[in-house]
Amino acid sequence: ISFEADPPDEVEMARRIGKTIEAHPWLVYEDGERMLGYAYATEHSPRAAYRWAANVSVYVHQDVHRRGVGRGLYGALFNLLRVQGIVNVYAGITLPNPKSVGLHEALGFRPVGVYERVGFKLGDWHDVGWWQLALQPSPLMPAEPRRWPEVADRDECRTALAAGVAAISARR
Repeated sequence: ISFEADPPDEVEMARRIGKTIEAHPWLVYEDGERMLGYAYATEHSPRAAYRWAANVSVYVHQDVHRRGVGRGLYGALFNLLRVQGIVNVYAGITLPNPKSVGLHEALGFRPVGVYERVGFKLGDWHDVGWWQLALQPSPLMPAEPRRWPEVADRDECRTALAAGVAAISARR
């Protein structure tokens, strides 16, 4: 469930992707001409102390649920975020959503709280649960995280993307 009143059009999606990739990756999985899933990260908060944290989201087309698309996208995304120096990621899930909760917990996320009745849509109030995953140990003095364009061409990033595609292909 999205809390948007109207679905964004192509122009709006392009704007969002462009803004996101200024700092974090946005991955899309396509099969031919068909978009089957995407995953992306955004800043957790604009305050400087939060710069080692990111919010993450994944979408998988219903035709390919339980075929490894979400795992593959998230696996690649998390490895890219590690290259950037991100330490923790957070995912908000509109409740109830057992499929999304199951995916996140299978990947190691743990629940950290619920915003009760935080969104009103389609005549009802909805809760959003929050899950956290540590991507790497929290260093005593972390190096400054790097923006996505600074690391996008690194070998580690190409390897992470290839591993994500291989993980998806192996399950199809």
